[in-house]
Amino acid sequence: MATDYDAPRRDEAEIGEDSLEELKARRTDSQSGSVDVDEAEVAESFELPGADLTDEELSVKVVPLQADEFTCSRCFLVHHRSQLAGEKNGLPICRECI
Repeated sequence: MATDYDAPRRDEAEIGEDSLEELKARRTDSQSGSVDVDEAEVAESFELPGADLTDEELSVKVVPLQADEFTCSRCFLVHHRSQLAGEKNGLPICRECI
C-alpha cells in the first residue's frame, strides 16, 4: 500500500473519532481497479522485430578441463587451483563450499 509521507499526521485521538463511513470511503478510494500483472508473462508475449529464432542452433565451444583447474565435488563448478580448499574422501572441495 502506498503511503504519502508528506501528508500531515493525525493524533491517536483523531484517528479514534473517525466514523465507519469515513473509513469505508477512504478504503475504497485507495483501492485500485487494476490487477497486478506478472512481468514475465507479459514479456513472453513480446516479439523482437525481425527475430525469427525458430531454426536457430546454439554453438558453444567446450574447452576441456585445464591442468590448473579442478571440479568441486559439492557444487560441481570448475575452479582454478587457487580456489582449492582441501579434499574430503579424496574428492576436491572449493573454498566456497567449505
